[in-house]
Amino acid sequence: MYLGRSLLMSMILTIITTFPGHSAELVMVEQVGCHWCERWNAEISHIYPKTSEGRQAPLRRVDLRDLPDDITFRSPPVFTPSFVLVQDGQELARLEGYNGDEFFWFLLAQMLEDNANQIAVPQ
Repeated sequence: MYLGRSLLMSMILTIITTFPGHSAELVMVEQVGCHWCERWNAEISHIYPKTSEGRQAPLRRVDLRDLPDDITFRSPPVFTPSFVLVQDGQELARLEGYNGDEFFWFLLAQMLEDNANQIAVPQ
């Protein structure tokens, strides 16, 4: 009985860890020396993970000059910061630039709302 339960638990754990999570992420494309990135960091970065938007699409930071291979961008990002809403490695929407917190929150909410049917709800 113990061996059977242990084997079953092992199989469940393997299945859970084998398949990647399907939640969305907000990819921030940035670069060293970007004034607007620094401003976003000062005004938003400490708050973002505590918000419903941050829970729905956790932040991932990437460098403009070293873009990850696991994201398929519709077109290469050019401006920093760029905020790219990604689901399963595919770009869904993009916000280029940062012009203050009200601008950011409004456009982010719009991006999330427009893509709500494609974004998996985090557990």
